[in-house]
Amino acid sequence: MAEGVGMLAGVAIDAVLADPRRGHPVALFGTAAAGVEKRVYGDDRARGVLHVALCVVPVALLGHVATRSGNPVVRAALSAAATWAVVGGTTLGREGAAMAGFLENGDLTGARGRLPHLCGRDPSGLGESGLARATVESIAENTSDAVVAPLFWGAVAGVPGLLAYRAVNTLDAMVGHRNARYERFGWAAARLDDVANFVPARITGLLAVLGAPLVGGSARRAAAVLRRDGHRHPSPNAGRCEAAFAGALDLTLGGVNVYGTRVEHRPEMGDGPGPSVADIRRAVRLARAVGLGAAALAVLAVLRRR
Repeated sequence: MAEGVGMLAGVAIDAVLADPRRGHPVALFGTAAAGVEKRVYGDDRARGVLHVALCVVPVALLGHVATRSGNPVVRAALSAAATWAVVGGTTLGREGAAMAGFLENGDLTGARGRLPHLCGRDPSGLGESGLARATVESIAENTSDAVVAPLFWGAVAGVPGLLAYRAVNTLDAMVGHRNARYERFGWAAARLDDVANFVPARITGLLAVLGAPLVGGSARRAAAVLRRDGHRHPSPNAGRCEAAFAGALDLTLGGVNVYGTRVEHRPEMGDGPGPSVADIRRAVRLARAVGLGAAALAVLAVLRRR
Protein backbone atom coordinates (compact mmCIF):
# COMPACT_ATOMS: atom_id res chain seq x y z
CA MET A 1 0.00 0.00 0.00
CA ALA A 2 2.71 2.50 0.98
CA GLU A 3 4.67 1.98 -2.24
CA GLY A 4 1.57 2.45 -4.39
CA VAL A 5 0.62 5.64 -2.61
CA GLY A 6 4.21 6.83 -2.97
CA MET A 7 4.28 6.15 -6.70
CA LEU A 8 1.03 8.06 -7.16
CA ALA A 9 2.45 10.96 -5.14
CA GLY A 10 5.64 10.91 -7.20
CA VAL A 11 3.67 11.18 -10.44
CA ALA A 12 1.71 14.08 -8.96
CA ILE A 13 4.92 15.83 -7.88
CA ASP A 14 6.33 15.42 -11.39
CA ALA A 15 3.14 16.94 -12.82
CA VAL A 16 3.58 20.01 -10.62
CA LEU A 17 7.34 20.46 -10.42
CA ALA A 18 8.71 18.57 -13.46
CA ASP A 19 12.45 17.88 -13.34
CA PRO A 20 14.72 20.09 -11.22
CA ARG A 21 16.87 22.41 -13.29
CA ARG A 22 19.95 21.79 -11.14
CA GLY A 23 21.18 18.84 -9.16
CA HIS A 24 18.91 16.27 -10.81
CA PRO A 25 19.68 12.80 -9.40
CA VAL A 26 19.88 11.37 -12.92
CA ALA A 27 22.46 13.98 -13.87
CA LEU A 28 24.46 13.17 -10.75
CA PHE A 29 24.32 9.49 -11.67
CA GLY A 30 25.51 10.34 -15.16
CA THR A 31 28.51 12.18 -13.75
CA ALA A 32 29.38 9.20 -11.57
CA ALA A 33 28.92 6.77 -14.48
CA ALA A 34 31.23 8.87 -16.65
CA GLY A 35 33.87 8.66 -13.91
CA VAL A 36 33.53 4.87 -13.79
CA GLU A 37 33.83 4.76 -17.58
CA LYS A 38 37.17 6.58 -17.43
CA ARG A 39 38.52 3.93 -15.09
CA VAL A 40 37.25 0.77 -16.80
CA TYR A 41 36.93 1.70 -20.47
CA GLY A 42 38.25 -0.77 -23.00
CA ASP A 43 37.27 -1.50 -26.58
CA ASP A 44 35.57 -4.81 -25.79
CA ARG A 45 32.25 -6.12 -24.52
CA ALA A 46 33.62 -7.50 -21.25
CA ARG A 47 34.66 -4.02 -20.14
CA GLY A 48 31.21 -2.76 -21.06
CA VAL A 49 29.57 -5.47 -18.96
CA LEU A 50 31.78 -4.46 -16.03
CA HIS A 51 30.83 -0.82 -16.50
CA VAL A 52 27.12 -1.64 -16.42
CA ALA A 53 27.49 -3.86 -13.36
CA LEU A 54 29.47 -1.26 -11.41
CA CYS A 55 26.89 1.43 -12.19
CA VAL A 56 23.57 -0.43 -11.94
CA VAL A 57 24.04 -2.90 -9.10
CA PRO A 58 24.94 -0.30 -6.44
CA VAL A 59 21.93 1.81 -7.44
CA ALA A 60 19.57 -1.16 -7.12
CA LEU A 61 21.10 -2.11 -3.76
CA LEU A 62 20.74 1.46 -2.54
CA GLY A 63 17.06 1.35 -3.42
CA HIS A 64 16.65 -1.96 -1.63
CA VAL A 65 18.36 -0.78 1.56
CA ALA A 66 16.51 2.54 1.57
CA THR A 67 13.09 0.90 1.53
CA ARG A 68 13.62 -1.72 4.23
CA SER A 69 12.04 0.53 6.84
CA GLY A 70 9.00 -0.90 8.60
CA ASN A 71 7.46 2.55 8.74
CA PRO A 72 4.90 2.87 5.91
CA VAL A 73 5.18 6.66 5.88
CA VAL A 74 8.93 6.41 5.26
CA ARG A 75 8.41 3.83 2.53
CA ALA A 76 5.77 5.98 0.86
CA ALA A 77 8.02 9.05 1.00
CA LEU A 78 10.96 7.17 -0.50
CA SER A 79 8.77 5.72 -3.23
CA ALA A 80 7.43 9.20 -4.03
CA ALA A 81 10.92 10.69 -4.19
CA ALA A 82 12.25 7.88 -6.38
CA THR A 83 9.27 8.08 -8.74
CA TRP A 84 9.63 11.82 -9.10
CA ALA A 85 13.36 11.45 -9.73
CA VAL A 86 13.01 8.93 -12.56
CA VAL A 87 9.73 9.89 -14.28
CA GLY A 88 10.05 12.65 -16.85
CA GLY A 89 6.61 13.01 -18.40
CA THR A 90 6.03 16.64 -17.52
CA THR A 91 9.40 17.76 -18.80
CA LEU A 92 8.83 15.78 -22.01
CA GLY A 93 5.49 17.51 -22.53
CA ARG A 94 7.02 20.92 -21.89
CA GLU A 95 9.80 20.27 -24.38
CA GLY A 96 7.23 19.26 -26.98
CA ALA A 97 5.20 22.40 -26.27
CA ALA A 98 8.34 24.54 -26.54
CA MET A 99 9.12 23.05 -29.96
CA ALA A 100 5.54 23.71 -31.06
CA GLY A 101 5.81 27.31 -29.87
CA PHE A 102 9.01 27.96 -31.82
CA LEU A 103 7.59 26.49 -35.01
CA GLU A 104 4.22 28.23 -34.64
CA ASN A 105 6.15 31.51 -34.49
CA GLY A 106 8.29 30.60 -37.50
CA ASP A 107 11.45 30.52 -35.37
CA LEU A 108 13.40 27.71 -37.04
CA THR A 109 16.65 28.76 -35.35
CA GLY A 110 15.08 28.45 -31.92
CA ALA A 111 13.49 25.12 -32.81
CA ARG A 112 16.79 23.73 -34.11
CA GLY A 113 18.52 24.82 -30.93
CA ARG A 114 15.83 23.16 -28.81
CA LEU A 115 15.66 19.81 -30.62
CA PRO A 116 18.74 18.32 -28.85
CA HIS A 117 16.68 18.46 -25.63
CA LEU A 118 14.54 15.72 -27.19
CA CYS A 119 16.81 13.61 -29.38
CA GLY A 120 20.27 13.26 -30.87
CA ARG A 121 19.24 14.03 -34.43
CA ASP A 122 21.25 16.69 -36.28
CA PRO A 123 18.85 19.66 -36.53
CA SER A 124 20.99 21.89 -38.76
CA GLY A 125 19.48 20.71 -42.05
CA LEU A 126 15.90 20.29 -40.85
CA GLY A 127 13.07 22.53 -41.95
CA GLU A 128 9.66 22.88 -40.34
CA SER A 129 8.37 19.47 -41.44
CA GLY A 130 11.58 17.68 -40.45
CA LEU A 131 11.58 19.32 -37.04
CA ALA A 132 7.92 18.44 -36.52
CA ARG A 133 8.56 14.80 -37.43
CA ALA A 134 11.60 14.57 -35.19
CA THR A 135 9.59 16.01 -32.30
CA VAL A 136 6.60 13.69 -32.71
CA GLU A 137 8.84 10.63 -33.04
CA SER A 138 10.86 11.63 -29.98
CA ILE A 139 7.72 12.22 -27.93
CA ALA A 140 6.44 8.76 -28.91
CA GLU A 141 9.66 6.96 -27.99
CA ASN A 142 10.38 8.95 -24.85
CA THR A 143 6.87 8.43 -23.52
CA SER A 144 7.93 4.83 -23.07
CA ASP A 145 11.47 5.54 -21.86
CA ALA A 146 10.66 8.42 -19.51
CA VAL A 147 7.21 7.46 -18.21
CA VAL A 148 5.84 4.00 -18.92
CA ALA A 149 9.04 1.99 -18.41
CA PRO A 150 10.04 3.43 -15.02
CA LEU A 151 6.48 3.02 -13.76
CA PHE A 152 6.40 -0.56 -15.03
CA TRP A 153 9.61 -1.46 -13.23
CA GLY A 154 8.43 0.39 -10.14
CA ALA A 155 5.33 -1.79 -10.13
CA VAL A 156 7.43 -4.93 -10.64
CA ALA A 157 10.30 -4.26 -8.22
CA GLY A 158 9.50 -1.15 -6.20
CA VAL A 159 12.10 1.53 -5.59
CA PRO A 160 15.02 -0.74 -6.66
CA GLY A 161 13.22 -1.28 -9.97
CA LEU A 162 12.64 2.44 -10.47
CA LEU A 163 16.27 3.33 -9.81
CA ALA A 164 17.82 0.41 -11.68
CA TYR A 165 15.72 1.08 -14.79
CA ARG A 166 16.71 4.75 -14.87
CA ALA A 167 20.36 3.77 -14.43
CA VAL A 168 20.17 1.33 -17.35
CA ASN A 169 18.37 3.82 -19.58
CA THR A 170 20.85 6.58 -18.73
CA LEU A 171 23.81 4.33 -19.51
CA ASP A 172 22.28 3.47 -22.88
CA ALA A 173 21.97 7.19 -23.66
CA MET A 174 25.60 7.70 -22.64
CA VAL A 175 27.40 4.75 -24.22
CA GLY A 176 24.89 2.74 -26.25
CA HIS A 177 25.98 4.26 -29.56
CA ARG A 178 27.04 2.71 -32.83
CA ASN A 179 30.37 4.44 -33.26
CA ALA A 180 34.03 3.57 -33.05
CA ARG A 181 34.33 4.19 -29.31
CA TYR A 182 31.16 2.48 -28.13
CA GLU A 183 30.35 -0.23 -30.68
CA ARG A 184 31.68 -2.91 -28.31
CA PHE A 185 31.98 -1.12 -24.97
CA GLY A 186 28.38 0.12 -25.13
CA TRP A 187 26.94 -3.21 -26.28
CA ALA A 188 25.93 -4.37 -22.79
CA ALA A 189 24.17 -1.12 -21.93
CA ALA A 190 22.29 -1.06 -25.24
CA ARG A 191 21.16 -4.69 -25.03
CA LEU A 192 20.12 -4.40 -21.39
CA ASP A 193 18.11 -1.29 -22.24
CA ASP A 194 16.40 -3.23 -25.04
CA VAL A 195 15.43 -5.95 -22.57
CA ALA A 196 14.27 -3.47 -19.93
CA ASN A 197 12.05 -1.65 -22.44
CA PHE A 198 10.61 -4.69 -24.24
CA VAL A 199 7.38 -4.94 -22.23
CA PRO A 200 6.97 -1.20 -21.49
CA ALA A 201 7.22 -0.30 -25.18
CA ARG A 202 4.38 -2.65 -25.98
CA ILE A 203 2.31 -1.28 -23.12
CA THR A 204 2.97 2.19 -24.53
CA GLY A 205 1.76 1.05 -27.92
CA LEU A 206 -1.46 -0.40 -26.50
CA LEU A 207 -2.17 2.67 -24.38
CA ALA A 208 -1.59 4.93 -27.40
CA VAL A 209 -4.09 2.83 -29.37
CA LEU A 210 -6.66 3.20 -26.59
CA GLY A 211 -5.97 6.94 -26.38
CA ALA A 212 -6.38 7.58 -30.10
CA PRO A 213 -9.97 8.95 -29.80
CA LEU A 214 -8.71 11.60 -27.37
CA VAL A 215 -6.67 13.19 -30.19
CA GLY A 216 -9.22 12.75 -32.96
CA GLY A 217 -7.95 9.36 -34.09
CA SER A 218 -9.32 5.87 -34.40
CA ALA A 219 -8.32 3.08 -32.03
CA ARG A 220 -9.01 0.53 -34.76
CA ARG A 221 -6.76 2.32 -37.24
CA ALA A 222 -4.05 2.79 -34.64
CA ALA A 223 -4.14 -0.91 -33.76
CA ALA A 224 -3.87 -1.83 -37.44
CA VAL A 225 -0.82 0.40 -37.95
CA LEU A 226 0.81 -0.91 -34.78
CA ARG A 227 0.29 -4.50 -35.87
CA ARG A 228 1.48 -3.88 -39.44
CA ASP A 229 4.39 -1.48 -38.91
CA GLY A 230 5.56 -1.82 -35.31
CA HIS A 231 8.20 -4.43 -36.15
CA ARG A 232 9.68 -2.53 -39.09
CA HIS A 233 11.74 -0.08 -37.03
CA PRO A 234 15.40 -1.05 -36.44
CA SER A 235 14.80 -0.78 -32.69
CA PRO A 236 12.85 -3.70 -31.20
CA ASN A 237 10.99 -1.24 -28.98
CA ALA A 238 10.86 2.26 -30.47
CA GLY A 239 8.95 1.00 -33.50
CA ARG A 240 6.03 -0.11 -31.36
CA CYS A 241 5.72 3.34 -29.82
CA GLU A 242 6.16 5.27 -33.06
CA ALA A 243 3.82 3.05 -35.07
CA ALA A 244 1.09 3.36 -32.42
CA PHE A 245 1.46 7.14 -32.31
CA ALA A 246 1.45 7.30 -36.11
CA GLY A 247 -1.79 5.34 -36.24
CA ALA A 248 -3.42 7.22 -33.38
CA LEU A 249 -2.53 10.61 -34.86
CA ASP A 250 -3.25 9.44 -38.45
CA LEU A 251 0.25 10.39 -39.59
CA THR A 252 3.20 8.83 -41.36
CA LEU A 253 6.41 8.68 -39.36
CA GLY A 254 9.87 7.50 -40.40
CA GLY A 255 12.23 8.48 -43.21
CA VAL A 256 15.80 9.72 -43.38
CA ASN A 257 17.45 10.71 -40.09
CA VAL A 258 20.88 12.34 -39.76
CA TYR A 259 22.98 11.81 -36.63
CA GLY A 260 26.19 13.77 -37.12
CA THR A 261 28.01 11.96 -39.93
CA ARG A 262 25.68 8.93 -39.81
CA VAL A 263 22.59 8.76 -42.01
CA GLU A 264 19.82 6.27 -41.24
CA HIS A 265 16.94 5.37 -43.52
CA ARG A 266 14.00 4.43 -41.31
CA PRO A 267 10.97 2.58 -42.75
CA GLU A 268 7.83 4.65 -42.95
CA MET A 269 5.01 3.81 -40.52
CA GLY A 270 1.41 4.90 -40.82
CA ASP A 271 -0.90 5.94 -43.65
CA GLY A 272 -1.48 9.66 -43.18
CA PRO A 273 0.54 12.77 -44.09
CA GLY A 274 3.80 13.69 -42.45
CA PRO A 275 3.56 15.57 -39.15
CA SER A 276 2.77 19.27 -39.22
CA VAL A 277 3.38 21.79 -36.47
CA ALA A 278 -0.17 21.34 -35.16
CA ASP A 279 0.45 17.62 -34.71
CA ILE A 280 3.12 18.28 -32.07
CA ARG A 281 0.55 19.46 -29.54
CA ARG A 282 -1.68 16.48 -30.40
CA ALA A 283 1.28 14.17 -29.74
CA VAL A 284 1.86 15.86 -26.39
CA ARG A 285 -1.79 15.29 -25.43
CA LEU A 286 -1.56 11.66 -26.44
CA ALA A 287 1.67 11.22 -24.47
CA ARG A 288 0.01 12.68 -21.37
CA ALA A 289 -2.93 10.30 -21.75
CA VAL A 290 -0.56 7.35 -22.10
CA GLY A 291 1.36 8.48 -19.02
CA LEU A 292 -1.79 8.77 -16.92
CA GLY A 293 -2.90 5.33 -18.07
CA ALA A 294 0.48 3.85 -17.20
CA ALA A 295 0.43 5.48 -13.76
CA ALA A 296 -3.01 4.09 -13.06
CA LEU A 297 -1.98 0.59 -14.13
CA ALA A 298 1.23 0.70 -12.08
CA VAL A 299 -0.48 1.87 -8.90
CA LEU A 300 -3.26 -0.71 -9.29
CA ALA A 301 -0.67 -3.44 -9.80
CA VAL A 302 1.16 -2.44 -6.61
CA LEU A 303 -2.04 -2.19 -4.56
CA ARG A 304 -3.28 -5.57 -5.76
CA ARG A 305 -0.01 -7.19 -4.80
CA ARG A 306 -0.33 -6.10 -1.17
